[in-house]
Amino acid sequence: MTINCKGTLVDLASPKVMGILNVTPDSFFDGGKYKNEADILSQVEKMLLDGATFIDVGAYSSRPGAKHISEAEELQRIVPVINLLVQNFPEIIISVDTFRSKIAQETINAGAAIVNDISGGKMDENMFATVANLQVPYILMHMLGTPQNMQKNPVYTDVTKEIISFFAEQIHKLHQLKLNDIIIDIGFGFGKTNAHNFEILKNLELFKSLDAPILAGISRKSMLYKTLDISAQEALNATTSANTIALLNGANILRVHDVKEAVEAVKIVNQIR
Repeated sequence: MTINCKGTLVDLASPKVMGILNVTPDSFFDGGKYKNEADILSQVEKMLLDGATFIDVGAYSSRPGAKHISEAEELQRIVPVINLLVQNFPEIIISVDTFRSKIAQETINAGAAIVNDISGGKMDENMFATVANLQVPYILMHMLGTPQNMQKNPVYTDVTKEIISFFAEQIHKLHQLKLNDIIIDIGFGFGKTNAHNFEILKNLELFKSLDAPILAGISRKSMLYKTLDISAQEALNATTSANTIALLNGANILRVHDVKEAVEAVKIVNQIR
């Protein structure tokens, strides 16, 4: 349960929190919010002070139906942000949210430490070889389809078994390439109905059979706010509730917009472990 992030060993036996920084104009919750260096630095400093171990930076919106952007545009958006954060927070552990191997390579070169791939290696055939060559922790996520079509009638015979099977196959490929620091992300909301999402949350502990740390990314997602008939902006309490369930069912990392509340949830759950 220990991963090596640029020489820093992070023990995930005690759950950690990953703060989200979207530098996109159209993300579902905070799109367009961080447009200049001052806003970016202020938000990242707040998340670090609130207890985030990792900062996950994304420049490609993966919300359902999101606009597809070119590799060049993604690169232009994200590399200056990585440079800015490394310069201002030398000890920061940055995760880069991308499915493109070139973006992974360039951002790791710029000082990022982790690659977070929503496609689990399915959208760029060079991704696995790239992360294996870089020898960086890799977050392997499950998604049915692409962000543009993933929510158009996703169908499974047995959602838990099928996702476990997907992970087992992809982890085997990565191990053959000698990459060992693999984290799995079930992909809540990525090609899954609300019923699928809650079934996976209930069954999260079954994914421990894969012998890999589990990341839960449920923060302010539609599975929560649609269930309660509220907005994403009103879904903080629901997020904390879902994060607590995820922790009790074995999650090792919470990927969130609201770091302080997630850190508090971890501290409370740790009292009964």
